Amino acid sequence: MSSSLDALDPAALQLGRLEAARTRRKAHLQLALRYLILGAVSVLMLYPIVWLVGASFKSNAEIFGSAGFWPSSWNVESYVKGWKTSTEYTFATYFLNSFLIAIPRIVVTVVSCVLVAYAFARFEFWGRKTLFSIMVATMMLPHVILRIPQYLMFREFGWLDSYLPIIVPSAFATDTFFVFMLVQFLRGIPRDMEEAAVIDGCNPLQLLWHVVVPMLKPAIVSVIVFQFIWTMNDFMSPLIYLSTVAKYPVSLALKMSIGATEEVEWASAIAISVVALLPSVAVFFAAQRHFIDSAASSGIKG
Repeated sequence: MSSSLDALDPAALQLGRLEAARTRRKAHLQLALRYLILGAVSVLMLYPIVWLVGASFKSNAEIFGSAGFWPSSWNVESYVKGWKTSTEYTFATYFLNSFLIAIPRIVVTVVSCVLVAYAFARFEFWGRKTLFSIMVATMMLPHVILRIPQYLMFREFGWLDSYLPIIVPSAFATDTFFVFMLVQFLRGIPRDMEEAAVIDGCNPLQLLWHVVVPMLKPAIVSVIVFQFIWTMNDFMSPLIYLSTVAKYPVSLALKMSIGATEEVEWASAIAISVVALLPSVAVFFAAQRHFIDSAASSGIKG
């Protein structure tokens, strides 16, 4: 009996090794297939950006003559010409205008949304669930149906041709997606530290500033990133409320550079489009770590 087991053990051992090797090969094959699919999807998604960068160095004829992204020569003249624009202002003015809109809007958005989210997440008051449901429902409301009443209201206020109609509404937590995201993030944070701070004598505002806001930092960074990118890309609001060219942000200036002459300088327009992307890309990569932490903690990922 013992001799038969001794004879079987090496065979079983060899069989086990073969099975382990087969499992490893299968795992490696699945990993390679996964990377292959991800690589193909990445190339498909990034190709328009890569083509945009390559086209910014091409001439008009070459842009429409070839689908490839690699230019025949690296000509930066389109960047210089596009930056100067056909108006009396350069794109430096339009970038400055965009920042004059984006920075105050981010500040008021963060303050208002944090206050509202703190109230919804940490306080019990009459109608809290109903109000929160109404707020969430407003996220489904198309912005276009608010354009006319808002325009009439801001005209009565005398705010037309200024940045106030774009900035001031955000001071009242009208960006409800951010409130929802912050509430979700706050619900995932244990209240132990807050209860300890209350025992030490903190009032609600001290609790918010010294305890809650530091814990909300990843979510606040996400709010800043989203609001910056959305404001930089916003075309409709400046188009409706601004009429002076000197106050135009980059989004309107880009459209103006395309429609200013009969013969469109596509190379210049594409070159400035590439430059216009840089602030948003820089902000995203600067805040990438906090942005991913917030998405994972607030449950809004994927």
